Amino acid sequence: MAAQSDFLLAIHQIASERGIETEDVINAVNEALVAAYKKDYDYNEEDIVEAKISEEDGKFIIIVNGKDSTPKDFGRIASQAAKQVILQKVSETERETLLSQIEKRIGTLEMGIVQRFDGQNVVIEVGKISAIMPQQEQIYGELLRPGMKIKVYLKEIQEFPLGGRKLVVSRSSDLFIKALFENEVPEISTGTVEIKDIAREAGSRTKVAVFSDTQGVDPIGACVGQRGMRIIAMTNELGSEKIDIIQWDEDQEKYIKNALSPAKPIDISFDEQEKHVTVMVSEDQLSLAIGKDGQNVRLAAKLTGWNIDIAADESVPKEEVLVPEEKSEE
Repeated sequence: MAAQSDFLLAIHQIASERGIETEDVINAVNEALVAAYKKDYDYNEEDIVEAKISEEDGKFIIIVNGKDSTPKDFGRIASQAAKQVILQKVSETERETLLSQIEKRIGTLEMGIVQRFDGQNVVIEVGKISAIMPQQEQIYGELLRPGMKIKVYLKEIQEFPLGGRKLVVSRSSDLFIKALFENEVPEISTGTVEIKDIAREAGSRTKVAVFSDTQGVDPIGACVGQRGMRIIAMTNELGSEKIDIIQWDEDQEKYIKNALSPAKPIDISFDEQEKHVTVMVSEDQLSLAIGKDGQNVRLAAKLTGWNIDIAADESVPKEEVLVPEEKSEE
C-alpha cells in the first residue's frame, strides 16, 4: 500500500518536473491498466472494463461492469504498465517541447547529421530532434552516409499518420538555395543585394537572379566573393550542382538575355499576349543557348516566366521550351 501511495506521489512529482498534466498521465495509466487486464485476464467482449487509481492511497483498481474486479496479483502488472506509460509521456512531452522550440526556426538553414535511412526517407539529427527528409526533398543523385554533416532547410512541422508531429527538412527546395545565399553573402542578409528569382533542377544546375539598387554594389560580385570564395563554399555544399548567378533587370529583353547565359543572344522578339519570346542566336551559339537536354533554356524560361523559342536563323528549326509549372513551396 505504501509503495503504491509513493508511486502516485511520484506521478505528481514527475508531471510537475517535466511540465506534464498530472490528469493526462493518470488517464494514460488507466488506459494502460485496462489493456494489461484484457491481455492477461479472462473477460467477455461485452464487459465494460475500467481502471482507476485511488487518489487517497494510490491503489490500482479494475472495475468490470461497475464492480471491483481487481486480481490479487495485479499490482505488479499495473506497476510495470504505469512505468512504461510515464516514460512514454515524458518522452512525448520532451519531444513536443523541442519541436515547439525549433518551430520558431522554420525557414532557416541548420547543420544536421545523417542518422539513418528509413525506406526512401533520410532521418537527420537537427539539434536534439530527429527530422525527416522525404525523397522529394533530397538532392537527386546525392550520396549520403550515416554520420555525414550536411546543411538542411527547416521546411515545416508535419503531422504523420503513424509518427505524430515531425520536423521536415529539405535540400532540394529553392528556399534551400535562398537560405544558403543568405548565410554566405552578408549583402543578401542585410538587404543590400536581393534575390529576385530562382530556377533550380536540384542536383544538376541552378540559376539565381540577383539585383542591387545600392550605388557601387555589384550583386554578382558580392555573391561570387573575393577569389570566388563565397560561390565555392555554396557549390561545395551542393556537390556537383552548378550555380549560375544572373543579373536581374527590369528590362525584360536584357533579363532574358542574361538568363540565357553563357549564350549570347543576338535578338529577341516578344509576343506579350502569349507570354512568348523568340530568341535569335548565331549558329555556333545554338547548342550553348539550348544547353544539354535543353536545360539552359528550360531554366531560363522558369527564371524569367517567359515561354522561350531558340533559333539560329530562318533555316534552323526552332526549339521551343515552355515555362515549367511552378512547384509550390509551403
